[in-house]
Amino acid sequence: QVQLVESGGGSVQSGGSLRLSCAASGYTYSTYSVAWFRQAPGKEREGVAAINSDGSTSYADSVKGRFTISQDNAKNTLYLEMNTLKPEDTAMYYCAAGSYGGTWYPSGPIIADFAYWGQGTQVTVSS
Repeated sequence: QVQLVESGGGSVQSGGSLRLSCAASGYTYSTYSVAWFRQAPGKEREGVAAINSDGSTSYADSVKGRFTISQDNAKNTLYLEMNTLKPEDTAMYYCAAGSYGGTWYPSGPIIADFAYWGQGTQVTVSS
């Protein structure tokens, strides 16, 4: 069965950095597109970044220039490098995999395109 396990979250001060990892198992890694989402308390889940089937990347405007999504196919692992963190980046971060078509709408990717989700890792940024 498909399993996604996130790690790397924590508490940092504003301006700091974190690197999230998501280890995938139970399927051929290249089968699905992968992405990072986040959800802050009282807010809807939102797309942060995605890697499309052609290898191109998409980002939410709020993280462009600060976050970088990457993957290591040999290790079946997805990463999210987060720099210049802000308090508004505080959220539970989830990795997801699915048959994402690659369209990043103004509101982000369609959540329903991602059938598989990790349990999340908490990121807290203090001012």
